[in-house]
Amino acid sequence: MKIKKLFDILPVGFEVKIVGNDSIDITGISLDSRKIERGYIYAALKGTLSDGHNYIDKAIENGAICILCEKVDEVRSGVTYIIINDVRTYLGDLVNHFYDHASDSLKLVGVTGTNGKTTVSTLLFQLFAAFGYKCGLISTVENRIGDEVIPATHTTPDVVNLHKLIAQMRDEKCEYIFMEVSSHAVDQKRIAGLKFEGALFTNITHDHLDYHLTMKNYIAAKKKFFDDLLSDAFALVNNDDKNGSVMLQNTKAKKLTFGLRTMSDYKVKIIESSVQGLHLKINDREAYFRLIGEFNAYNLALVYGAARELGMESDDILAVLSGLRGAEGRFDQVVDKNTGKCGIIDYAHTPDALENVLETIKKVKNIKSQIITVVGCGGDRDATKRPIMAKVACTWSDKVILTSDNPRSEDPDAIIDEMEAGLDIEDKKKMIRITDRQQAIKTAVMISNNDDILLIAGKGHETYQEIKGEKFPFDDKKILKEFLGLD
Repeated sequence: MKIKKLFDILPVGFEVKIVGNDSIDITGISLDSRKIERGYIYAALKGTLSDGHNYIDKAIENGAICILCEKVDEVRSGVTYIIINDVRTYLGDLVNHFYDHASDSLKLVGVTGTNGKTTVSTLLFQLFAAFGYKCGLISTVENRIGDEVIPATHTTPDVVNLHKLIAQMRDEKCEYIFMEVSSHAVDQKRIAGLKFEGALFTNITHDHLDYHLTMKNYIAAKKKFFDDLLSDAFALVNNDDKNGSVMLQNTKAKKLTFGLRTMSDYKVKIIESSVQGLHLKINDREAYFRLIGEFNAYNLALVYGAARELGMESDDILAVLSGLRGAEGRFDQVVDKNTGKCGIIDYAHTPDALENVLETIKKVKNIKSQIITVVGCGGDRDATKRPIMAKVACTWSDKVILTSDNPRSEDPDAIIDEMEAGLDIEDKKKMIRITDRQQAIKTAVMISNNDDILLIAGKGHETYQEIKGEKFPFDDKKILKEFLGLD
């Protein structure tokens, strides 16, 4: 595509200054100066941690023939400069134009909320794949194009890589794409230019205040996803969450609800909940499911509702959905049949998610079984939830080991200190702290008795531990199985 054609979609009267030749062809777009190839546009974005304008020279050295920026200090020969006042605002539309509006030719469904995004998007991917459709998945755990797995680095990729990935899915004949939509992605306009068939809302609880600063800002970011939907889309929200109605306030999309406790378009009732799974009634139909706990009853109702809105038949949905297991690292069980000890790996890294998992364990466990929880909090992330996480763990567990999660640039002991600050004298009687996560898991196994339940929380599917800018191999599930003698 020629440079001038790429920019012909900007609004009439929009101020754009072009320095250099606008008739040359561009072959790609990148935000990362290290990933520039010959013929690319480099888009210089101002981020929260760095300013892309500082890497313009590096991008040119790597082959950029065009620079999209908000300012330029030095004009270099042979390079075209496109200067606009706000790169972030218009970049989504530009990239969408470059990839020929990829999301328009398939059905794209986005899932947002604090908890449940990965499970819901994964279940929808598995469900529609079982129906015989080729699908795309964009999630925290992995990205998939049919059977091909593409490792995920963010919940939602940056705007350029997201459009590129969706274009790849279109080119490989995907009919549906199910993707997680994070609040960061909405706020940073990473989903700009995409056409959504449907938007799903799970819930909102305490998270990401390090970025959004207030719950009001966090909720507003989620809401904007729904505000921007077109009239031919559908919006399906959790009616039991007070913010569900907030999501629907200004949307042009078809408004729909699901819930356990309120009258909803998709009403779910728990008939039985056990360690074997759930027996649910959704509207007028009953089915058994392998997933465990009330939080998964919500997830299943949302998946069912979304599938119905996408045109699938009720009986077909339930026949397949009842056999699905969900996402890796979400209530992922490891059982030692000799001792009856059960290990559960879960990504729960917010107070609400941790409480949901522990409450579920408490409801389905044997009366004699202890709950032993190993939990930490990530560094360089919302610190206000640390004391709450520790308090939740001690409230619902018989024994708690506070440990390191992904400390990143922070001192792991200082993080544990902040967690411990949320505990009273009685809590501390059931708590020990072991900074080394591997030793913490080993200790949990050593102090457990037959039929006890061990929850290893916070990292779920992750196979690394991030310390001082470096990722070291670390897999909770693998380590737990090793100490249980199951490897």
